[in-house]
Amino acid sequence: MKLYYSPGACSLSPHIVVSETGTNVELEKVNLAEHKTASGQDYMTINPKGYVPALGLDDGSVLTEGPAIVQYLADQKPGSGLIPPAGSIDRYRVQEWLNFIGTELHKNFGALFNKATPDAVKETTKANIAKRLTYLNEKLAGKQYLMGSNFTVADAYAFTIVNWTNFVGIDLKPYPNLAAYMARVAARPKVLETLKSEGLVK
Repeated sequence: MKLYYSPGACSLSPHIVVSETGTNVELEKVNLAEHKTASGQDYMTINPKGYVPALGLDDGSVLTEGPAIVQYLADQKPGSGLIPPAGSIDRYRVQEWLNFIGTELHKNFGALFNKATPDAVKETTKANIAKRLTYLNEKLAGKQYLMGSNFTVADAYAFTIVNWTNFVGIDLKPYPNLAAYMARVAARPKVLETLKSEGLVK
């Protein structure tokens, strides 16, 4: 398998899952501005959507969309505990989190990274994000991770997206449970290893 990624982008989520599960996956960096891979391929021929992540499978097909990729990766290593068994209510709870993060958090950040977004729109976007961060902060009360004491693929995704607050001027101090959670996830050895490999921390 080959994971196409860009440092610090939402592809960090499956990269963390790769590290946590110990899956043997080749990594290839993508220049999103030029749509070129590190080996010189036109990335649009790999993923016509033009964004990361994408996972090249051993049969030559390509799987896209982060929430689908992290579930696929975790299912290849069921002993890792990163995702509950298919059909269990906990599996649907993880999917519930993945959907919430993808639609309510991930997509909201896009406007903040776009230089053409008017300031008024950015302020409205930050207000919407604040509501979602408040929700996360409340749900993390008394918990180590989103599902309780077990780190799952939902945490890999949440950590990746909430980490973007560092780049758009959003302070996590009003959300102490969430801030503690972010520090807890960042301190996981495999997460730290992944952050270092992408050049996000020294």
